[in-house]
Amino acid sequence: MENKNIVIIGGNSGIGKSIVSKLESSGAKLYTFSRSGEGDQKFDVTKDSDLADKLPDQIDGLVYCPGTINLKPFHRFSLEDFQNDLEVNFLGAVKVLQAAMKGLKKSDSASVVLFSTVAVKVGLGFHASIASAKGAVEGLTRSLAAEWAPNRIRVNAIAPSLTETPLASQLLGTDDKKEASNKRHPLGRFGQPDDIATAALYLLNEESNWMTGQVIHLDGGMSSIK
Repeated sequence: MENKNIVIIGGNSGIGKSIVSKLESSGAKLYTFSRSGEGDQKFDVTKDSDLADKLPDQIDGLVYCPGTINLKPFHRFSLEDFQNDLEVNFLGAVKVLQAAMKGLKKSDSASVVLFSTVAVKVGLGFHASIASAKGAVEGLTRSLAAEWAPNRIRVNAIAPSLTETPLASQLLGTDDKKEASNKRHPLGRFGQPDDIATAALYLLNEESNWMTGQVIHLDGGMSSIK
């Protein structure tokens, strides 16, 4: 990863922050963007559109981390709820990828890492909005992997289960909630940001240079075993 230009969108907390931390010791040149302005530059994926001018000329890796957690019964979701989840999780990724496309094509071995959720593969109640938005991300992952393969740009996604991040604080805010989540996962625990960051690092580096169009289910076994 030494001297590779890696762009991280949403790298100031949770999984994004853990990815940045791991990359800092790898010798990569990091370009971090967040809605709060922490890190290198401020960028709100739902409002700003001037990202292209802020990106390096060549991009060797791109990680899109922004996400939402909005869980409730289907009849209580408004159309605006669905639109917001789609805006942050999917359309924001589209905006960033279009801005970064020219720089990605200048790399000899670029890698894009997107994020889905276990709720796309496993039907989970109250997840209608986020599962729909992340399902779109999975479709985008496979389509772009096919379209960009001739340019040697790899596109993969990680689909975690519940991970202990600020975004998930309401779901893991008490010992009882943590214990209940542990029991839902075959490996007996919910995820940590480092679990996900390790997988993202693998997808960014040359060790995964023959992998594209994949959705990695990193969920303690939740999507595949009982």
